[in-house]
Amino acid sequence: MVNKIYCATQDGLDAKVVEVQATFTRGLPAFNITGLASSSIKESQHRVASALTNLGIEFPPLKLNVNLSPSDLPKNGSQFDLPIALLIAASKESLSLDKWFAFGEVGLDGFIKSVPLIYPMLLDIALYYPQSKVILPHEAKELFSKIPNLQMAFASNVLEALEILKGDILPIHETKDFAFQSIIVNNQKYYFDDVFENDFYEVKNQERAIHAALIAACGFHNILFEGSPGCGKSMIAKRLQYILPPLSLTEMIESVKLQAFNEQSLQYRPKRNFRAPHQSASKASILGSASQFKISPGEVALAHNGMIFFDELPYFKKDILEALREPLENNQLAISRVNAKIIYDTSFLFVAAMNPCPCGNLLSSTKECRCKDSEIRSYRNHLSEPFLDRIDLYIQMQEQPQATTKKTQKLDSKTMQQIVFKVFERQIHRGQINSNGRIIFNGKLSEMQVEQYCILDETCKNLLEQAKQRFNLSYRGEQKVRKVARTLADMDGCDMIQKQHILEALSYRRV
Repeated sequence: MVNKIYCATQDGLDAKVVEVQATFTRGLPAFNITGLASSSIKESQHRVASALTNLGIEFPPLKLNVNLSPSDLPKNGSQFDLPIALLIAASKESLSLDKWFAFGEVGLDGFIKSVPLIYPMLLDIALYYPQSKVILPHEAKELFSKIPNLQMAFASNVLEALEILKGDILPIHETKDFAFQSIIVNNQKYYFDDVFENDFYEVKNQERAIHAALIAACGFHNILFEGSPGCGKSMIAKRLQYILPPLSLTEMIESVKLQAFNEQSLQYRPKRNFRAPHQSASKASILGSASQFKISPGEVALAHNGMIFFDELPYFKKDILEALREPLENNQLAISRVNAKIIYDTSFLFVAAMNPCPCGNLLSSTKECRCKDSEIRSYRNHLSEPFLDRIDLYIQMQEQPQATTKKTQKLDSKTMQQIVFKVFERQIHRGQINSNGRIIFNGKLSEMQVEQYCILDETCKNLLEQAKQRFNLSYRGEQKVRKVARTLADMDGCDMIQKQHILEALSYRRV
């Protein structure tokens, strides 16, 4: 008789479900594990055999074959100890385990321990195998019990886990909904936070830049701020993270999973990821790395579903900036090595800031620029045209005046967040949802989706064609204009893109 239970192994950022099969056959006593198991799994036969003996569970004097299916998938991790031990212990009980997942490292005394990789794998199981029954180490109950969509039972040792499987006791823990604030759109709940540690109201005399930041947040449009030092570029970027659209349950789970890979404190929060790598960061830390035995996601992967901020953009290494062209265009990044290939999802809001020249005073009306023409050209040449063409919104910020008596209506973060939410709902109601049920923001629309959702009348088409000829817009640039115009129309509550939206979108292109 072949009995089976389920576990998982980490493959890149994703968990792959593994069916753990076991059968006893006649022959000399032996313990074999097949299915491309790593050394940490093969060592489990010694841990499991000692643990069962110390717990008083007799090891049958037969040949034991354990197979990890699919057999062509490399597997690693000591979390396979518990499912293997349960299959052996359940052999005399004739228990069927094929409705259960089990994770945990088994010590020589039979007690079940947690390992770091269990947490991100459970998050994937919660996403793709909801309401699954899972046996987990009791020592990590406080951490695991916050994972939604799973029926969890916690055991301290193999005997307790066996009792749970027998059905004598069934301490199933079902998670409840989060207590975060939320909005409901199309019967789907989206979570958000209205605590603003930094408020846009504190930014002075930069109304155009603030409005552009609002557009970027509404449609996830890539944005570049250029201006003199101290004009407020970083201030706006750091406040932008607080007004981003709300998160679905799936996106919030993915966010926590990325925290797990980044070894941060694991907590659910209704806030999108924010990454701000330093200009001295290495290429591997920005893009990630892959080897036969370890996958390390970089900053662009950790920013998925959130925002990444590059301050002092031209000082990043040029090969890093050129490598960003793929994730900015395709919302995915493929890393290929001899023994490993991994694809990261990189649907993030890209925000960058730069000075107009190395000294920063080129646009200043009060300070003299100290840079040579060759220095300015070298500084700007770090940013290639193909890279800049992927920026939706280019903002040249004005210099802060010494004093002003002009009173203008200033937007605060709370008001801006409400505008973002309204545009967020319009995008969902328009049907911008992918096959996985996740929203596709205006700035992330594909070419086919641009034709479907960014419809232009004849007046707008003629206007865009004239701009294309006059400003030498590339095809990508034309698509960017239509996407930004779609967001502007949503902000105005218009179903169709109008002439003023095209004109304003063109004003944000870098010519």
